[in-house]
Amino acid sequence: MNIDWAALGSVFGVSLVVTVALVGLFTLGIVGLSKQETASASGGGSAALARTGAYACFALCAAAVAYGIFLIVV
Repeated sequence: MNIDWAALGSVFGVSLVVTVALVGLFTLGIVGLSKQETASASGGGSAALARTGAYACFALCAAAVAYGIFLIVV
């Protein structure tokens, strides 16, 4: 039994990068929602922008997860 260590390392590296990126994107969405609450409490006009950015981050996370499920199923 031969193990292709280069392919295994490549899969590990890509998985690590995608996982860190996905967690970072979700964290940006949470930070955007917290900024939206702060901006709306102080009466600033950037509340809608923060909420839109947060929803965009969450949508990109959902799209990445859906694409991953698509790759597994198909």
